[in-house]
Amino acid sequence: MHRCLSILTRTRTTITIDDEILKQLKARAAAEGTTVSRVIEDLVRRAARPGAIAAESRFELVTFGKGGRWTSLNTDRISALLEHDDVARFGRRG
Repeated sequence: MHRCLSILTRTRTTITIDDEILKQLKARAAAEGTTVSRVIEDLVRRAARPGAIAAESRFELVTFGKGGRWTSLNTDRISALLEHDDVARFGRRG
């Protein structure tokens, strides 16, 4: 009886998916002895959990050195940076 209730609460839908991903999903489903639909549902369920995507997108910024000012240029003045770059590349001031 429980299985019938489970079927009644599901919705059929259509998705567009890359051919290579579908091949991978079919292989995974075969290896796990299940259907592609079940594999997709399980993956979506995990991704839909609160914080699931945020946890994957976190990163650690690795820095080196002792900190402090990185350049003598005023990075708020883009024109000065561009001029400095031109002088460094072409060896003359405009």
